[in-house]
Amino acid sequence: MHVQKILFATDFSHTGDAALSLATTLAKENGATLLIAHAIEPTEAYSGGEFYYGIPEPSGEELERMLREVKPIDSDVPVEYRLVTGTPSKAIVELAENEEVDMIVLGTHGRTGLSHVLMGSVAEQIVRRAKCPVLTYKSPAKQTDLVDG
Repeated sequence: MHVQKILFATDFSHTGDAALSLATTLAKENGATLLIAHAIEPTEAYSGGEFYYGIPEPSGEELERMLREVKPIDSDVPVEYRLVTGTPSKAIVELAENEEVDMIVLGTHGRTGLSHVLMGSVAEQIVRRAKCPVLTYKSPAKQTDLVDG
């Protein structure tokens, strides 16, 4: 498989850090460009104009600044940035198609059970909808996360 462009989708959480490292390594090994993207959900998606985890939603300029702070681990890897608007899974898949990326890389939160059902899985929706390969990275569970009932 020849890879020229890799899309790394970020939600600015730490779960994506290892996935960014992986995406950077793949881009370096293939001489590919790394496209780092974030999808802005329309404010009506949240009842009170809140951003993801109940914090106030940043402005477009603040999101652009946050996006540009996401840097590949190797500064020799060519990088581009895109801020897109829409439902994250749909917006990322559309961006991948429009940019003709060869692969999407993203981290997963690893939610299971009721939280998965209630919140859904952006990663799962991207895997189902994307026309290109999708590589997901799930961070290893912390010891405190492993609770058997």
